[in-house]
Amino acid sequence: MIPTSGKVMAAPFAKKPQMPSETALPVLIVTGASSGIGRALAVAAARKDYAVVLCARRADKLDAVAAEIRGEGGTCVPVVADVRDATTPQRLLDAARELGGRIDAVANIAGMGAPGTLLEQSDAAIAAQWDVHVAAPLRIARAALPALIATRGQLLFVGSGLARVPAPGFGAYAPAKAAIRAAAQQLRRELRADGVSVTYVDPGAVDTGFSEAAGMQRNASAAMLASAEAVARRILQGLTRRTARVNAVPWQTASVVLGEWFPGLADAAMSRIVDTPAPATASAAPTQSPLSSRAERSEVEGPPTTLAAALGPVARRMERVKLTQAFIESILVPGATLQLGDIAMRWAGMPNKNERAALHEVLTALADAGFIEPLADETWRVLRAAT
Repeated sequence: MIPTSGKVMAAPFAKKPQMPSETALPVLIVTGASSGIGRALAVAAARKDYAVVLCARRADKLDAVAAEIRGEGGTCVPVVADVRDATTPQRLLDAARELGGRIDAVANIAGMGAPGTLLEQSDAAIAAQWDVHVAAPLRIARAALPALIATRGQLLFVGSGLARVPAPGFGAYAPAKAAIRAAAQQLRRELRADGVSVTYVDPGAVDTGFSEAAGMQRNASAAMLASAEAVARRILQGLTRRTARVNAVPWQTASVVLGEWFPGLADAAMSRIVDTPAPATASAAPTQSPLSSRAERSEVEGPPTTLAAALGPVARRMERVKLTQAFIESILVPGATLQLGDIAMRWAGMPNKNERAALHEVLTALADAGFIEPLADETWRVLRAAT
C-alpha cells in the first residue's frame, strides 16, 4: 500500500494499490498548488493518473485541493511550505518518496506580485521577486535533477508576456519573469544530453485574481482573460508532448511579439489596459525612505524583528495610499483576529480596490515577518505587538 503518513489517503475507487517502490504512477511536483493555475494543473494531472506533490503556503487551501483530488480517486501529498525557504526542496523530495521515490516532472507555478514603479521599490522588494520567480525554481530544479535524470523527466517554468513587453507599475515582476524565461531556454540546452526536457510556459492573461491581489490593476475585459483550467490543460499537453514552449493563449503571445517589434504601439496599448501608478510626490522623492533602508539592512542580518523593518518593502506603497505605521501599530493586538474587509473599513471607510490591495500587501508583509499568521482567506491572527 502507498503509505499515508497522515497525508495520502486511499481513494474509494483508486486503482489496485502497489508498493511504493513499484508504483506505476508518474509523479508531478506542483508549486503554487493552492490556487489559480497551480491548483488547476494539480487537479487536471491527478485526473490523468499523475501522483501529485502539492506545495503552497496556505494550509487551508492546500487541504481543499488535496481533498478534491482524493475525492476523485487521485493520489497526492500536500506540503505546506514557502518556495523561498531553503528547506523546501528537500521536503518536496521527501514527499515524492512517499509516492514511490520517483520524480517525473516539476512544475514551478508559484508566483507573487508587488506593485510600484521599479526604481521606487526597495532592494528587499526586488529581491523578493527574484527569490520567488528565479532563485526558488532553480533551487528546486537543482535538488530534483538526479531523480529527473533517472526518469528522463521534465522541468516546467512559468513566465509571462511581461517578460517580453514589460508594463508600468509591475515593479520587479517583469524583470524577474524575463530572467526565468532566459533560464528556461538555457536549461533546455544544458540538460538535453541528460534526457531532461525543459518547458517554458507563457500563460497569457489569466482570470486568477493575481493582478488585483497584487495591487496591479488591469482594465482588460474579462472576455480577454483565459481560465486557469484552460491554461492547465495546455500545460498538461506540453508535459505529455515534452514541448519546449507552451503558449497557452496563442493570440495573446502573438500580440506580445508584435509589441516587441513595434514598441511605440505597445506603449500606446499599455496606457489603455494597465493603470500606470501616479507620479511620486515630493515627500516620496528620495530613493529610499527610512523604513525601506532599515528593512534592507535587516535582510542581511536576518528576518525583520521590528515593525519598521517588516514594513520596509511596502513603505512606498503605504505612502501612496496614506496608510500610516501608527494605524498598523493600533491593529497589532496579540490574539486579535484581523479580517481584511473590517480593517480596510476602519482605515479608509469605503476602500477602493487599490486601497484594499495595498492593505493586503501590508498584511502579507506582516505575516512574512511573523507579526501575524494566516487563518483563512483574508483572515489573520495577531501573534505579537509592534516592537
